[in-house]
Amino acid sequence: MVDIDDLDRRIIQALMADGRASYGAVGAEVNLSAPAVKRRVDRLRERGVISGFTVKVDPALTGWTTEAYVELFCSRSTSGAEVLRRVEAYPEVIEAFTVTGDADTLLHVFAADMQHFERVLSEISAEPFVARTRSVLVLSPLLRREILSM
Repeated sequence: MVDIDDLDRRIIQALMADGRASYGAVGAEVNLSAPAVKRRVDRLRERGVISGFTVKVDPALTGWTTEAYVELFCSRSTSGAEVLRRVEAYPEVIEAFTVTGDADTLLHVFAADMQHFERVLSEISAEPFVARTRSVLVLSPLLRREILSM
């Protein structure tokens, strides 16, 4: 674990709220000069605390309105690396996790509609290491936190 102080936490929170904010804007929020914010951000990047900046896209606004979680049950001992190698080929899979419980892997999937989801699920189910799947379709997201409390 990397040691970060309260100012670093506040800078991270400001950048998580708006990754495009200028160092001056972040500095005004945390009461530091823009050069001081830049030095701290550079140090946080060097230490791996901040790993990059990205754009978040709302899948529903791009036409992918069907959301699901798919549990994968593997037929044999399959490494997380092998699962990752196979499922990252599907653009519909936006996240993949190894998990506790009965399933081996949990996938977070978006698709344009039910037919699209059914096709992707069939393709994933046909992967050689998949014994079976169990899916849960999202009806309505109630809470999505993009900003972590620090």
